[in-house]
Amino acid sequence: MAPHIATPPYPRLLRATDLLDPPFAMIDEEALWANAADLARRAGGVPIRLATKSVRVRSIIKNVLTLPGFSGVMSYSLAESVWLADHGVDDVLLAYPSVDRGAYADLVEDERRLASITVMVDSLEALDLIDAAVGADHPPIRVCLDVDSSLRVLGAHLGAHRSPVHTTREAKRIAAAIVERKGFDLVGLMFYDAQIAGLPDSSAAVRLVKRRSAGELRRRRGRIVKAVRSMTDLQVVNAGGTGSLDVWRDDPTITELAAGSGLFVPTLFDGYRDFEPRPAAFFALPVVRKPAPDAVTCFGGGYIASGPAGDSRVPTPVWPEGLELYPNEGAGEVQTPLRGKIARTVKVGDRVVFRHAKAGEMCERFDQVALVDAGGQATLVPTYRGEGKNFG
Repeated sequence: MAPHIATPPYPRLLRATDLLDPPFAMIDEEALWANAADLARRAGGVPIRLATKSVRVRSIIKNVLTLPGFSGVMSYSLAESVWLADHGVDDVLLAYPSVDRGAYADLVEDERRLASITVMVDSLEALDLIDAAVGADHPPIRVCLDVDSSLRVLGAHLGAHRSPVHTTREAKRIAAAIVERKGFDLVGLMFYDAQIAGLPDSSAAVRLVKRRSAGELRRRRGRIVKAVRSMTDLQVVNAGGTGSLDVWRDDPTITELAAGSGLFVPTLFDGYRDFEPRPAAFFALPVVRKPAPDAVTCFGGGYIASGPAGDSRVPTPVWPEGLELYPNEGAGEVQTPLRGKIARTVKVGDRVVFRHAKAGEMCERFDQVALVDAGGQATLVPTYRGEGKNFG
């Protein structure tokens, strides 16, 4: 049975933003905060570290961190980590290894940054690069070891291709080397299960693979955490994502979960069975021409999400209901043509509302977003891009 998806209040959102010239992005605050509360509920009391790449609006990030159930952020760039630490975020876990020499120089020059930021590594080569960038006599840098959480069955790799560290033996070997190395303090382990958290429940076979993967990872993670804890004081054992909070909340080996996309609920999250999606993030495009009575053409719209190219990565027109992309044109760099009977009632100058396939990537297209509250009042706040920041 397909999950129920709450219908957003499109007329209220459009009335609140009536004076804005499209294209523009908007956030339904009522849905946003309801989603945050639901994430905390699903985490069952385990702290959630907020994934910033799924938001990319600093004011929203800071407001979410004031809510019960949320603690710290998971950044996607070392330069972003430094920027957030400089703006009052005192617990930043970098989710990906970095080779940004300038950002490492910025990190080690400030004690407060060093205390706030934990960098991610999955090889000794990463430590060599840091030493080469800032000198081997740098002050201690907090380090988290990324452990591959994919399921390996009969030679198949089910999950993201991330860390080369998979087995307990591999984790013990690199953890011991980090602990012995001057200038580094191993304080955490990270286990991101892309094949569970990021995979919609599209079939019985998929759900079976997700259950099998969860069982295997729970056992393997327990062994790895035990082994590494015997070498160092682990402050962080991070796991999960929006799609797997329910899976890991009762795992005694973890200290925290991670989530971000569940705040905005892009279309890639419409296929999950364990929670009710409540879309909160949208963008509006203007209709600039009508090539046929049952067709309209919008300005812009080619906001294609990352990942495997295909229909699941294109934006979806959601209001007025009944419009669809032309399969042979799709969403374009400068124009996006749409078809449907409802187009007969749409005029040049009207606005069409879309949902993005992924969460924070939408914000790379806009300098600001309109936060629309339950009373229909809109407040404009800058995105990372609007603050002049592009972290890749």
